[in-house]
Amino acid sequence: QVRLVESGGGLVQAGGSLRLSCAASGYIFSINTMSWYRQAPGKQRNLVATVTNGGVTNYIESVKGRFTISRDNAKNTVYLQMNSLKPEDTAIYYCNAVGLERRPIAGDADFTTWGQGTQVTVSS
Repeated sequence: QVRLVESGGGLVQAGGSLRLSCAASGYIFSINTMSWYRQAPGKQRNLVATVTNGGVTNYIESVKGRFTISRDNAKNTVYLQMNSLKPEDTAIYYCNAVGLERRPIAGDADFTTWGQGTQVTVSS
């Protein structure tokens, strides 16, 4: 089973920066898209940014120009550089990966997997 481990969350003042990382491990053959979602208290989980294996990126409007998603395909790792943070960015941030795993006996299978989440808190 493919596993995602996130790191880099924390507490920061408004205007500050944080960098999140998410590393995938397991019988990975390929990862098509890697994404970051976030969930604020009492709200649903929403997509923040996505990067394809070709490096194409997409962002929600509210983070454009402030957040940068990138990935290291050799390390199966995705990053989210967050600058000019605002209190409304406070949420639990989740990493997501979609791809193909190749298990020694079971063979190939599509996967969609989530990280455990990392808390980002921006104080005003």
